[in-house]
Amino acid sequence: MVLRPSSRPRAGAPTVLKVVIAGGFGAGKTTAVGAVSEITPLSTEEYLTEASADHDSLAGVEAKQTTTVAFDFGRLNLPDAPVPLELFLFGAPGQDRFVDLWYDLCRGAVGAVVLVDTRRLESSFTPVGFFEDIGLPFVVAVNQFDGAHRYHPEEVRTALELPASVPVVTCDARDPNHVAGVLLTLVGHALKSASASPARPASTTTFQDA
Repeated sequence: MVLRPSSRPRAGAPTVLKVVIAGGFGAGKTTAVGAVSEITPLSTEEYLTEASADHDSLAGVEAKQTTTVAFDFGRLNLPDAPVPLELFLFGAPGQDRFVDLWYDLCRGAVGAVVLVDTRRLESSFTPVGFFEDIGLPFVVAVNQFDGAHRYHPEEVRTALELPASVPVVTCDARDPNHVAGVLLTLVGHALKSASASPARPASTTTFQDA
């Protein structure tokens, strides 16, 4: 998929959806939001300090100097999707101690993307378990970091003990087209999940939710 301005006239307002981008510490959430957002993304990154050394292990991401302390926000229009979409993107902080905030960020969301860093796969279990517990549809996107070993998506599925119904894809969080493709996969998966579970309340995004 290649992002480009739509040459077709818009028949009406796009469908507005809220999406959460989650994952372990250093998995690439801020990068993904910044890569694809059509507005200057809101970022709440702060420099890591010695005070966080006991909480934020840098094993595997030694070059990381900042961390998200609230959330990232971006916006993406996809006018050429089967249904024109406007996505509000909320990047969640990765550390387990922010789990309470994840509940607030997920209010009104249609689904979530879990970014996975295979160098620190253990950090993915908490967000995967979280979305399974609250029943929010999610997809897993393996962020292919430079120099990291390349695993087949099915190997990642097995390692994370994911059911066959959860899409597992690969991406480069720096590439807008990759990230847009992951988001479209999520929207399709969320619609399929809603159709399969009609008793599940519809998720409606409002500015209050956002």
